[in-house]
Amino acid sequence: MEISSVPFLNQDDYNYFYTFFQGMEDNSSNEEFNDNNNGDGKKRRRIDSNSNVKEILSAIMLLDEEEKFENDELGFALNQEKSSFDANYRQRTQAMQEYYESNVQGHFGNLVDLESSRIKRARDSASTVMASIAAKTENSEDRLSQSSNVRETSGGHRRLWVKDRSKAWWDRCNHPDFPESEFRKAFRMSKATFDMICDELDSVVTKKDTMLRAAIPVRQRVAVCIWRLATGEPLRLVSKRFGLGISTCHKLVLEVCSAIKSVLMPKFLQWPDENRIQAIKDEYELISGIPNVGGSMYTTHVPIIAPKISVAAYFNRRHTERNQKTSYSITLQGVVDPRGIFADVCIGWPGSMPDDQVLEKSALYQRASRGLLKDVWIVGNSNYPLMDWVLVPYSHQNLTWAQHAFNEKIGGIQNLAKDAFMRLKGRWTCLQKRTEVKLQDLPVVLGACCVLHNICEMRNEEMDPELIFDIFDDEMIPESSIRSASSVHARDHIAHNLLHHGLAGTSFL
Repeated sequence: MEISSVPFLNQDDYNYFYTFFQGMEDNSSNEEFNDNNNGDGKKRRRIDSNSNVKEILSAIMLLDEEEKFENDELGFALNQEKSSFDANYRQRTQAMQEYYESNVQGHFGNLVDLESSRIKRARDSASTVMASIAAKTENSEDRLSQSSNVRETSGGHRRLWVKDRSKAWWDRCNHPDFPESEFRKAFRMSKATFDMICDELDSVVTKKDTMLRAAIPVRQRVAVCIWRLATGEPLRLVSKRFGLGISTCHKLVLEVCSAIKSVLMPKFLQWPDENRIQAIKDEYELISGIPNVGGSMYTTHVPIIAPKISVAAYFNRRHTERNQKTSYSITLQGVVDPRGIFADVCIGWPGSMPDDQVLEKSALYQRASRGLLKDVWIVGNSNYPLMDWVLVPYSHQNLTWAQHAFNEKIGGIQNLAKDAFMRLKGRWTCLQKRTEVKLQDLPVVLGACCVLHNICEMRNEEMDPELIFDIFDDEMIPESSIRSASSVHARDHIAHNLLHHGLAGTSFL
């Protein structure tokens, strides 16, 4: 809703109305004076009043018409002024645009041309320099083999430039005249064992040459993986040793470990058959005097970097309290024969889990649940519960002579497993410290270490005594230390026989 302006009277209109109403007042007084004289006066006054009202209305309408006319003239003038301003603005805008197109845009176009010519000259000079370097490189076969690989293509040659890295160290190790002792110190095995592993993995690890570069030889691929596992050195140093990129070395380690798991594990790390189980029982009985022992079980921890998920699950409280440093780990459970060769491993459960829970998650526990370990004892320490197939030492106070003798024999069997883990961690140093391997890839790497350990043990590879690593895995008695009543009687019977048949010895006295 709009509100219009109220028209005001000018001085002439004011004088006119003032005179008019003054006359009306005089006439009114005269009429009132003569009103009593005759009745015709009333009629005449009504006629005069109507005439006066008409004149007033006519005057007001005339003033409105004059004001409306003036407003129309003012609006017309304003519209003309606005049209003139718009026309002037469009004219100036067009003039400025024409000036920009003719001058400024042309200037920037010249700048673009200058920049393009400068870049082109730089590229031409760079091409000249590269061509001169390529010409010098072609004159030297050694530089050519280290810097590029050339393969013929249809219509010419194609060259791939790579970073120049020295392979002198690996070339010396791979030479037939390289000393056996130095090779064993670097790779924790003899040349013959190394060659056997390369032959076994050849069909899986071999890569074909491409049109851009020659494939890395199988021996070098296997050497990168074994040296990395043996020394635990960071990938940066592995890269310098073998003259390869860091990412390439990391990829080779995972590829070779996967090949070891798929090719060598079925041959060198499997649960023994019935004949082998019987031979193991005989060997353990000869050592300890305890019958039907099929293996010695132990669980150790491998340190890891704090994971991004489930951090609390991998937190190792016991190692943290002992080392006064926050520790995270995963578990490695293994069963070994009298020679320290792994017959079963369970890898990768979080470090916060106690040993009895790790055992319940293992394939060994599932095998026993299916009745496949009948008449077989797996000897463990006090971290495990006593079950129908798990034999552990007495853990209560005030032991009898028979119980002391039994614990002494069980401790000797347990030392075989512990010594195997000490050699495992000593030979493959990557298990002693946190590695750069992702958590999901660690089980494959640890499994490869166990397989390589078995190969070295089976081939009687000597180990430097300085490499043996002391294991500090705290023992924790499970909440339910006895799971079977029949196993209690069986253990007591074994302890009684050891003492009364002269098999206990005198070391417990």
